[in-house]
Amino acid sequence: MSWARILLPLFLLLPHSLAAQESAVKRHEMFLAYLKETAARISSQSLVQVESSADWAKQRPMAKRKLLYMLGLDPLPKRTPLNVKITGTLPRTNYRIEKLVFQSLPGLYVTGNFYVPTRSVGPLPTILYVCGHSPHPLGAKWSYQDRAAWYASNGFACLVLDTLEFGEVAGIHHGIHDLNMWNWLSLGYTPAGTEVWNAIRALDYLETRPEVDKSRIGMTGISGGGAVTWFTAAVDERIAAAAPVCSTYTLGSQAAHWVAAGQCDCIYFHNTYLEDFPTVAALIAPRPLIILSGRKDPDFPPDGYHEVFRKVKRIYDLQAGLNASSDRVKEVDDDVGHSDIPLFLKEAREWMNRWLKKDNTPYSEGSFEKEKAEDLAVLSKLPSDAINYKIHNRLISPAPLRNRSSPAEWNNRRQELIQELKDKVFRWFPHTKAPFETKVSQNQGGWAARYADYKEVEFSSESGVRVRAQLLKPKDRPNGAPALIYVKRAGDSIYFLDLDELLPLLGRYTVLILNPRLTEHPVSAFEYAEIERTASWIGRTVASMQVWDIKRAIEWMTEEEKISSPSISLYGKGDMGILALYAGLFDERVQQVILNDPPGSHWQGPALLNVLRVSDIPEVAGAFAPRRIVCLTGFPEAFNYTRQIYKLLGQATHLARAGSLPEALQAWNY
Repeated sequence: MSWARILLPLFLLLPHSLAAQESAVKRHEMFLAYLKETAARISSQSLVQVESSADWAKQRPMAKRKLLYMLGLDPLPKRTPLNVKITGTLPRTNYRIEKLVFQSLPGLYVTGNFYVPTRSVGPLPTILYVCGHSPHPLGAKWSYQDRAAWYASNGFACLVLDTLEFGEVAGIHHGIHDLNMWNWLSLGYTPAGTEVWNAIRALDYLETRPEVDKSRIGMTGISGGGAVTWFTAAVDERIAAAAPVCSTYTLGSQAAHWVAAGQCDCIYFHNTYLEDFPTVAALIAPRPLIILSGRKDPDFPPDGYHEVFRKVKRIYDLQAGLNASSDRVKEVDDDVGHSDIPLFLKEAREWMNRWLKKDNTPYSEGSFEKEKAEDLAVLSKLPSDAINYKIHNRLISPAPLRNRSSPAEWNNRRQELIQELKDKVFRWFPHTKAPFETKVSQNQGGWAARYADYKEVEFSSESGVRVRAQLLKPKDRPNGAPALIYVKRAGDSIYFLDLDELLPLLGRYTVLILNPRLTEHPVSAFEYAEIERTASWIGRTVASMQVWDIKRAIEWMTEEEKISSPSISLYGKGDMGILALYAGLFDERVQQVILNDPPGSHWQGPALLNVLRVSDIPEVAGAFAPRRIVCLTGFPEAFNYTRQIYKLLGQATHLARAGSLPEALQAWNY
């Protein structure tokens, strides 16, 4: 046999392969643009439905609850004993510094310094100062001591809190940013939630101190401390005045400037409800708020913080009365980067003087002797019962998988589960479906055309998102054959045409090979983290968007191509099989899902926003019953729960194992 006859079909594919690579790059670029455009659209809609003070009064309670949920704090954790310990006191001329530690939850240690004026009579106005990202093994509070010293020298008590990450008992802030801890998304966990909870418990403590006037507590901080100031003031009305520094943004601005790489995970809430930062600001109104920002700040660009001020100023003005201009909100910026310059310190301090002390005397900066970090340190050793290192697995309780005693009880739970998934995990799913706008490639499929009628296409999954698919229909039966949709992972396709495992099916099955978004174009771990984090700002994860692509592929095949099939099966390897399972759960036309080496829990993957607060893979698989699930490898042990559901419904044989894809599909019957 001539080698030319064997290789010629492969050579004929080479130009098409290069063209496919070019199209993959274009589709990838369109997807990145989609992320930015979606974030911009969310930002543009923020607070537009508020037309009066009465409107906001009605919307505010739900807006607050949504923010708490997106911080991982709905429901709030139980307020357990703080177990406050003061481990030492440093007497100074105008104040004393108490070195204190409390437990915001059992084992969650929060270290700080409490500066108490010695020449003022209480109860005093008080500042809760939350630190930014200033690494030090003895706590970030050392870097911000001048702030507390100024306040204590000017008639304020001031509690400076270490962050979770840079506290004396350190925890993790950069789990998604640095460490591929994608289960944070599945839990709906953000370190912002832990920091806000620590601040809430700090307020609980301050209310017990006789030196503190609990009606006059202000809060301030820069960067991460600014973000925590924003969130805490939004959800806790005990903050009487707020001064966040270099921490103000809209999600549209953040996405447009593509700044995820420069931001800590603590800066964001996971945007389940498709809200934006102006809503956070509006939750503070009408309490005094000053927004301090740097025009050259690469992480919080001016277009973002100006938009927040513009939108929240309208809310303040509405609350001030007809045609009034509120003086309770103010914006100050300067031609600087990400820094707490003297101007910002002056403005924040004058703001607190004005609103907490009713004092408009001229500002005096003052000078203070700097304390050694060792002198400000609270703890002599790490507590043996500390959970700071694992609070990301403790703050939010995953939904338990409960056994059901009857089909009726399970069916009730199934309905509840599907509704929760739609509300908390896939809430972003479009209500209006974009036209497919199918484009057929010039690629003729090479030797694949010997087995089936081959067509390569791309179509719109959403407006601005194009996905690639290859359709292979039996030559003698364009309709009436069973259908298989094979959903590819990134890296599943090494060469352009890889049909070996499908060959026994060609001519017997209608086969659609789908490349969901972000599976064609290679991305580095760094790029993937940027994309996944940006997606969370718009209420999505990469995996949840791929679920939508699978749903749309089913619709494209049946509605656009008008393929009539007695059954539809979905197939995916690893995580992609689980995403196919979700897509099938939402489309009753899918009669079978075929898994290959699936994970047993969302703790390992794939990442779907909030899903572990709702359920986990074994229960979702059970919700697919009585339809058939086949695994080409052994089911994970966790699927024993799934098996119990199938048995409960009298469908134990519909959870099965097969040695190959043709066996799972019983190709010999067609």
